[in-house]
Amino acid sequence: MAPPIANQIRRLRFEHGEMTQADLAQRIGMTRQTIAAIEAGKYSPSLEAAFRIAQVFGCGLEEVFQWQG
Repeated sequence: MAPPIANQIRRLRFEHGEMTQADLAQRIGMTRQTIAAIEAGKYSPSLEAAFRIAQVFGCGLEEVFQWQG
């Protein structure tokens, strides 16, 4: 069962110069596979990772992640 957290990572990556999953992963110190799993909704990031992802895109957590519970 997927975690009840939706995200806008794919859209945000494309809005930021078509950033690849690998680019994002490198910028926050994670693997591309982890970014792919988060983006696909198969894995919920740690709070620290969520803040780092939002910081890369220059937006708040709520703009990147949405609680679906």
